[in-house]
Amino acid sequence: MGKRIVIALGGNALGNNLPEQMIAVKQTAKAIVDLIEEGHEVIIAHGNGPQVGMIQKAMAELTRSEPEKYIPCPLSVCVAMSQGYIGYDLQNALREELLDRGINKGVATVLTQVEVDPEDKAFQNPTKPIGAFMTKEEADKMVAERGYNVIEDAGRGYRRVVASPKPQSIIEIQSIRDMVAAGLVVVACGGGGIPVYKTEGHHLKGAAAVIDKDFASCVLAQQVEADTLIILTAVEKVAINFGKPNEQWLDSLTPDEARKYIAEGHFAPGSMLPKVQAAVEFAESAPGRSALITLLEKAKDGVAGRTGTAIHQ
Repeated sequence: MGKRIVIALGGNALGNNLPEQMIAVKQTAKAIVDLIEEGHEVIIAHGNGPQVGMIQKAMAELTRSEPEKYIPCPLSVCVAMSQGYIGYDLQNALREELLDRGINKGVATVLTQVEVDPEDKAFQNPTKPIGAFMTKEEADKMVAERGYNVIEDAGRGYRRVVASPKPQSIIEIQSIRDMVAAGLVVVACGGGGIPVYKTEGHHLKGAAAVIDKDFASCVLAQQVEADTLIILTAVEKVAINFGKPNEQWLDSLTPDEARKYIAEGHFAPGSMLPKVQAAVEFAESAPGRSALITLLEKAKDGVAGRTGTAIHQ
């Protein structure tokens, strides 16, 4: 019997620019349709790091060159733009691969807003660099004129930093559930979702933030009642003592084992750490749920239990 699976695509599944993305999504589509062909229901989430950075840089250059004509583009709008054009390429690649295999199944991208808490401590300590490098003078101007937070980035110049709050809930979740129930392959929560928070009445206001796509995928998987969350990354399995002589690749992890390794500092922040944390949270969210961390091209074998790192109670 097929499972309901949420797949969180890493950056290596999308490339770093438009030509790379068009090539990458063809391979990504093959791996996803392998799972659909096995009878699984699939919901897809993805990152947007290079893509939203490119959009943010382009919009910043536009407002810098013609400030009298163009106003700054909010980061939440840039995330929405990235969801649209990544979804466009993924939809086309998936549709083509499905039809090539004789599978008549629709694909749809949902422009997804994800609620965050405006009181999240992340807003008091922005750490996520985005956008173009700036000189000290340009950075000072952005701080004075727009209230940006900036940091000096490894001797390469100054960059804007924004908060990375934890996702609370998915605004369009009922639409996503309805599409899944109708048999569609759904692309949602692109780039971790468009970060929003509630203000007066029913209004949602965009936040100057980016949401980690692994945590957003975990919330998505819980809210669509998935059986499995697959987090795809650049390695086949999770390792402890990574890159050291006593490196050890792990076939499986319990949540308690994972927390022990996290406490010992085995997983790098901004890399493997959020993946393991999201996997643990999902595996503990209900009986019978499990998570898998592996390579894109190994997803089918991972679901069959032949590779990857499985996280379950």
